[in-house]
Amino acid sequence: MNAPPPAPQLDPHPFDAATALEPVAEGRWRGHTSPAYANMVGPFGGVTAATLLGAASRDARRQGEPLALTVNYAGPIADGAFDVVAEPVRTNRSTQHWLVQLRQGDAVAATATAVFATRRETWSAVEAGFPQAPPPASLARMAPLERARWTSAYEMRFVKGALEFERPAADPDAESLLWVRDAPPRPLDFLSLAALADVFFPRIFVRRPTWVPIGTVSMTVYFHADAATLAAIGDAHLLAHASAHRFRNGYFDQAAQLWGADGELLAVSHQIVYYRE
Repeated sequence: MNAPPPAPQLDPHPFDAATALEPVAEGRWRGHTSPAYANMVGPFGGVTAATLLGAASRDARRQGEPLALTVNYAGPIADGAFDVVAEPVRTNRSTQHWLVQLRQGDAVAATATAVFATRRETWSAVEAGFPQAPPPASLARMAPLERARWTSAYEMRFVKGALEFERPAADPDAESLLWVRDAPPRPLDFLSLAALADVFFPRIFVRRPTWVPIGTVSMTVYFHADAATLAAIGDAHLLAHASAHRFRNGYFDQAAQLWGADGELLAVSHQIVYYRE
């Protein structure tokens, strides 16, 4: 009796290829930047955040699911290989705390802290309001930006606050609302959710239709969903909302929410961004 032919080997999703890490030793990993997620300078910050979270998530010592991730972008990441060091610094009954670094040569390009947690059923409530939006199929997909190749890796359908650099006047606010998912579609997990938390264009570009040099200095993501919730969403669109509080003396903040289409709040994020006039 002849054996069945081997199953075809499918190429990994571009996001999985971009966040792939090769184990070197306990707590030590080797990765490589991906041209599919290139930004104006270095890689898209969201894929860097996902890579750092992935180093701790893949470690055999990890306990629980992601609860919080803070990434500090210390310097530019050059195209090519990099090393990631991830170490648990304390494990409690409900939480586990990690320190993570991304290094290129002798330089530290990014640092992160990650907190994992074991969730238990308790009283729960949502105070944030689910934004009202037409279905994604009724909205046009934004064309990718040539100068930011990573925008080709996401399907973005804007309700409000798209980039419009041909617009002559400033907007009264920096609010954006859009449907978004990976392109090509990919089932949602914690790594892709971390990357999606940075998918919002810098708020200064929405408020003022002018290119200026910018760069995220620090971003924190708080995960409200568990793995089962993310698995149930599959590759469906998320409703993403972002706004700012203040622009002042070369820095502005950015606050964001990521919702499932059923009104489930999955994650919130906050970041501080540098800009130069």
